[in-house]
Amino acid sequence: MSAPERDRRARESSADPIDGFRDPSPWASLWPLDPQVHFLNHGSFGSCPIWVLEQYRSIQERLEREPLRMIVEDLEELLDRARRSLAEFAGADESGLVFVTNATEGVNAVVGSLDLRPGDELLTSTHEYNACNNALGRAAERAGASVRTIDLPFPLSDSAEVAERIIAAITDRTRLVLISHVTSPTALVMPIEAIVSECNRRGIDTLIDGAHAPGMVPVDLRTLNPTFYTGNCHKWLCSPKGAGFLWVREDRRSSIRPAVISHGANSPRTDRPRLWLEFDYCGTRDFAAWLTVPLCVAYLGSLHSRGWSGLMERNRLLALRGRDVLCSAMGIPSPAPDSMIGSMVSVPLPDRPSGVSVRTSRYHDALQEDVYGNCRAQAPVFVMPGSGKRIARLSCQLYNSLSQMELYAKSLVDCLGRERV
Repeated sequence: MSAPERDRRARESSADPIDGFRDPSPWASLWPLDPQVHFLNHGSFGSCPIWVLEQYRSIQERLEREPLRMIVEDLEELLDRARRSLAEFAGADESGLVFVTNATEGVNAVVGSLDLRPGDELLTSTHEYNACNNALGRAAERAGASVRTIDLPFPLSDSAEVAERIIAAITDRTRLVLISHVTSPTALVMPIEAIVSECNRRGIDTLIDGAHAPGMVPVDLRTLNPTFYTGNCHKWLCSPKGAGFLWVREDRRSSIRPAVISHGANSPRTDRPRLWLEFDYCGTRDFAAWLTVPLCVAYLGSLHSRGWSGLMERNRLLALRGRDVLCSAMGIPSPAPDSMIGSMVSVPLPDRPSGVSVRTSRYHDALQEDVYGNCRAQAPVFVMPGSGKRIARLSCQLYNSLSQMELYAKSLVDCLGRERV
């Protein structure tokens, strides 16, 4: 019996979402995480299941045993298999899908390929990922264009307000709207359908940063039909680090170039899409993470009796329960509607007391280190750009349990209290 089948059968009795909140999680032993650490930060880097890691190392060993044959003779077919699996999972036509190392690379490929002119405007929001905003800023600076950042509230009560604010900000100068499918700091599932639909109606390009979406929420690119969509496989699909993808709508495929220009730029071949020729080989790298993607799709989906839909529902329900625990401990209302929650939740934190200076930290905020030192729970504390408001974020993957959320909430409140001493 294969390891995925064995693991699935072993967890069948624990596949009920509520029962799956137990401590320890019935799936925790399938990951290599330190059992002494309460890892509530899957959204930042995640962890790869033990079985997938074994397959990943096997692929790496194959590459090292006979590297020339692997790259020259076998790689294209292997990439095509991986691409086909991912395209099916994301509801995309595979001819527009290419692998990149991460969503940030995908964003850079798109904005670096835009033919921007002085006066053009790139639209984004205060909830977007800093690295992607930097990519927009660099592209705008080079072209004499500008970046317009829409201030979106947090907390908020209605997803329609988000769509309305972004759509209202579009002008005849807008060339591109960059919006996350699931935001990183505020952990909100954004109303991208309404935004993409309106931009398509107006002929404005959309770039959806789906870094967190695949494996957290359903993704159907044929239905959504954005201009560009980039995502990560090493987050909620749990692949090894370095596996991401970019999908480009058919009418724009001839204009998008990889961030690294290599051999495919002048390839005379006509047997493969130009997009594949340029992106599939941008120089020597570890291709193994990309090749594990089909294994991740099959393996993670096998761990729940209802497949991916059951897995995503379980993680979302745990996130909602974790949010309620955290909000109750802090005495605050829920900061966003349930409809905007996937497998991560963020809650606003109190301001630092007057006279308390910002402490240096390896993390976004020293409060994250305080909580970790207090209870060995690892979860990020972000500082929102501009406002300086702090946010705590919890991520929920199969290996997490409700008791971990309760422990984190208690420790966070304790550490916040110490700030006021």
